[in-house]
Amino acid sequence: MAVGPTTRRRQLGADLRRLRELKGLTLEEAGARVGISKATLSRYETKEGTVKWLAVDALCREYGATDEERLALVELAKGAKIQGWWRSLADPIPESMNLMLTLEDEVVREDHYACMYIPGLLQTRAYAEAVHRASEVQCPEREVQHMVDIRIKRQELLDRSDPPHIWCVIDEAAIRRLVGGREVMRQQLEHLLAQSQRPHITVQVLPFARGAHAAAVGSFAVLRGQARELDVVYVDLIGGGLFMEKPQELDRYKLAFEYLSAQALDFESSAELIERISKEP
Repeated sequence: MAVGPTTRRRQLGADLRRLRELKGLTLEEAGARVGISKATLSRYETKEGTVKWLAVDALCREYGATDEERLALVELAKGAKIQGWWRSLADPIPESMNLMLTLEDEVVREDHYACMYIPGLLQTRAYAEAVHRASEVQCPEREVQHMVDIRIKRQELLDRSDPPHIWCVIDEAAIRRLVGGREVMRQQLEHLLAQSQRPHITVQVLPFARGAHAAAVGSFAVLRGQARELDVVYVDLIGGGLFMEKPQELDRYKLAFEYLSAQALDFESSAELIERISKEP
C-alpha cells in the first residue's frame, strides 16, 4: 500500500523524536543547534503543521543519523505536502471527515465496531442517504447528497489492487434496525453479505444473546498504519468524531475489539444470521 502524506508526516515526527532522544538532547538544545525554536521543533515531533525539509536535513546531521536515515526522512518531509483527492472538492467537508479520509487513504487495516448502523465503507447509497437524512434533520438535500457522494467515493479503496483489510464487528441491533424502509434494508444486507465474501473484508455479528460486552459506550474504529506508532482510534460523536492516538487509549480500544470479536459469531454463522434477517418479512 502506498504511503500517503499523513502517514509520512506522522512517521517523520516519530523518527525525529527518536533520533533526538537517542542523542540525549532536549527540544530547546536541539532547536538551538539548527536555528529553530523549541516550539517549532515540538510541532515537528508532534506531527502538527508543515515541515521544511532543509530543517529536517540539518536536524538529522546534528543527531548523527546515517546517510540512509537522513535521506529517508528528507523524502518523508518532501512527501508530506501531497494532497488527497478530497482536497479539490468544490464543497467543504467537516474537519473530522477530512482527517478521516486522510488517514483512511493510508491504512493497512481498519477494525470497526458498529452498534447503530452498518459501517460506512459497506453501505449502499440508498442506506447512506437514509442515515444522513436521519442524522442531519435540518440539512439541505444538496448537502446530504454531497456527504453521500464522499462516502461512496471512500469505498473505492476497497477495490484497490492492495486494499486494506476491513474487519467489522456489527451489533445485531444494526443488522435489524430498519433504515430507509424494508427494501432499502434488504438490499443493504444483501450488499453486506456480498462484501463479506471478499478476501480482505471480514464481517462478524455480535448477537443480542451475548448480553453485556466490551463496547457498550458506542461505535469506534481502529485505523492501523504500517507501524504501531501510526495507529489511530476514531470514536463517533454527534456532529463529528474524536481521534485518539495515545498508547494507553489505543491499547484500550484494541483490547476491546479483540473481546468483541471473540464474543461475536464466527464468519459463517454471521453470514447465516445476516441472510436470515434479510429474508424476514
